Amino acid sequence: MLVLALVAVGGYALDQISKALVVRAMTEGETARVLGDVLQLHFIRNPGAAFSFATGLTWVFSLIAAGVVVFVVWFAPRIRSSLWAIVFGLLLGGVLGNLTDRLFREPSFGLGHVVDFIYTPWMMPAIYNIADSCIVVSMVLFMLLTLRGIGLDGRRTPASDQDVQPALSTAPASSAPARSAPVDGPAHLTTSN
Repeated sequence: MLVLALVAVGGYALDQISKALVVRAMTEGETARVLGDVLQLHFIRNPGAAFSFATGLTWVFSLIAAGVVVFVVWFAPRIRSSLWAIVFGLLLGGVLGNLTDRLFREPSFGLGHVVDFIYTPWMMPAIYNIADSCIVVSMVLFMLLTLRGIGLDGRRTPASDQDVQPALSTAPASSAPARSAPVDGPAHLTTSN
C-alpha cells in the first residue's frame, strides 16, 4: 500500500505543479516549442474529457472521478504486488489531478476546466497533461499485467487444464498388433492367408 500511495502522491504532485507553472508562465492559447514539432506546450482549458469530448458534462466526469477515487482507496488493501500498486497509484494520482481541476478551477466548483498543455503533434492531435499520462500508462500496465496472468498478489495465475493439453489429442495405443500392408500393392487388393 505504501508503493501505491507514493506513486499516487508523486503523480498528483507532478501534475499540479506542472499545471501551476503553465498557468503562471503562459497565456491561454499560447504555444511554446520545446523540441520543434516533437514536443510543444500549448495551454488550453478543457471543459470536457479526452479530446474535449462531452464538454457540457463536466459535472458527470467529476462524479465518475470521485467514484474511481473511492474505489481505488477501498480496493487498495487487497493489492499485494508492487506492480499492481504502481498501476493503481498512477490511476489514483491521475484521476485526483484532473478531479482537483474540475472541483477548484474556473468557472465554478464541480464544473472547472482541466488545464491541458502537452502537445505531441507527431503522435496524436490531442493536448493533454501529466494526469492524463498517468491514467493512460496505468491502463497500458493494467492490460499487460492482465495478459501476462499476474494476479494482485504478484503471482502468475496457473494455466487452466485446457491450456496445457496438447492441441491434437492422441488416442490410446491398441493392444492388438499393428498390421501393415504388403509392399507389392495396396492393402485392399491383397488376400490374407
